[in-house]
Amino acid sequence: MTLLTLGLNHKTAPVDIRERLTFGPDVIVAALRSATEQTPAEEVVILSTCNRTEVYCDLNDSDCQSETPMRDWLARFQGIESKLIAPHLYVHWDRDAVAHLLKVASGLDSMVLGEPQILGQVKSAFQVARDGGSVGRLLGRLFQHCFSVAKQVRTDTAIGSSPVSVAFAAVSLARQIFPDLSSQTALLIGAGETIELAARHLYQHGIGRIIVANRTVERAHLVASQFEGFAISLTELVNHLPEADIVVSSTASPLPVLGKGAVERALKIRKHRPIFMVDIAVPRDIEPEVSDLSDVYLYTVDDLQGVIEEGMRSRHQAAQQALEIIELHTDEFMAWLRSLDAVNLIQDYRQRCECMRDAMVRRAFRQLAAGKPPQEVVSQLAHTLTNKLLHTPSVRMRQAGREGQSELLEAANELFQLQQELDRAQAK
Repeated sequence: MTLLTLGLNHKTAPVDIRERLTFGPDVIVAALRSATEQTPAEEVVILSTCNRTEVYCDLNDSDCQSETPMRDWLARFQGIESKLIAPHLYVHWDRDAVAHLLKVASGLDSMVLGEPQILGQVKSAFQVARDGGSVGRLLGRLFQHCFSVAKQVRTDTAIGSSPVSVAFAAVSLARQIFPDLSSQTALLIGAGETIELAARHLYQHGIGRIIVANRTVERAHLVASQFEGFAISLTELVNHLPEADIVVSSTASPLPVLGKGAVERALKIRKHRPIFMVDIAVPRDIEPEVSDLSDVYLYTVDDLQGVIEEGMRSRHQAAQQALEIIELHTDEFMAWLRSLDAVNLIQDYRQRCECMRDAMVRRAFRQLAAGKPPQEVVSQLAHTLTNKLLHTPSVRMRQAGREGQSELLEAANELFQLQQELDRAQAK
C-alpha cells in the first residue's frame, strides 16, 4: 500500500489555476469513479474548496513512487494541460501524506491559521467519497483518525480561540461586555462579507436577535435569513437603534450613517442601558463624537488591530503545540499501517499451518477407519505435524548459519522466544 497526496492551494497556485481545478458537487462523484478506473489508485478522496484542491489516494502498490499518473488524470479530467499545473502541485507520500492531512483538518494549512470551517469540508469530502464507493479500509481508517486528531487539537490547544479577523475581534469584544449574548440584540449595518462573518460569529455564540440594515433590503434579507434575523433598510435604522445592545457597521458610505444625535435619542429610550459599537468602515460609518457618550463603548478598526495581532501571536503559539500532537498521531497511524504487513503474513502462515493440520487429520481418520490403534495414530499425527511445521524454518536457519546471516538467526531467536523458553524449562 502506498499513500499519495497530490494537490495545490492558495500558497502554491494563483486563483486562475485554482478555479480551473475546482471540483463542483455536480462532478465530484464522477471524478471519484474516473480516478479509480483510470489510475493506479484503488481508494480516492477529493477535497475541493476555494483555496485548495487535493487528491488523497491509496495506490496499493509499494513499488509505485511516481505521481505522474494521478497528475495526468487530474489535468485530463479538468481539461487543462498537465505541464501547466505541474509547477503548482505539491506531492506527499506515505508519512508526509498522513501528516499533511492532519495539518489540513486541524486548520494549520489554512489561509487563516486555525480556521474551523476546513474540518467540516474535509468531513464532507470523505462522506461523498465513502457514499460513492471510493473509500476502503486504508483511507477510511486515515480520515477517521484525522477527525479524532483535529478534535484533540481544538480541545487541547488555543488554535481557534483567539480572534484573527476584524469580525471575530468585534464579536470577541462584544462577549467581554455581554458575557451572555442570548438576551442581546445585534444591529448589523451593511451586508458585505465582514458583516456576514460577524453575523455568523454572533449566531454561533447564541445571540438573541439579529437585525441587518442595508441600503438594499434584498441584500440585507439574504444575510439575515441565514441566521434567523430580519432585514431593514437604512432609512429605518434610527427607529430600530434603541433595540440594539450591539452595533457593528461596515458600509461603503462616504458619509457617516449614524450620528451622535441619533445615538443620544436611542440611549434615552433605552434608559441609558449601554450600547457596544464597532465601526469597521473606512471612512467611518459612526460619527467619532459618539465615543463621548458615557453609555457607549465605541471601537474602530484601528482599535481592533491590536486584538487581531495578539490573536495571531496566540494562534502561532498554539500551532506549535498542535504540530507536536500531529507528529505523535502521525507516528501512531504509520505504526498501524506497518502492522498490516504483519497481519497479512500471520494470516498466510496460519493458513499454511491449517492446511497441513487438515491433511494430517484426514490421514489419521483414514488410518483409524482401517483399524490402526488410536494411540499409534495420534502419536504419528503429532510427530508428522511437528516435522512439517519445523522443516522450512529449520532449513532456513541452517542455511543462515552457513552463510553467516547472524541477523536472521537473532531475529528467529526473538521471534520464537527460544532462549526464554529454555530458561523457563530449566527453572522447572
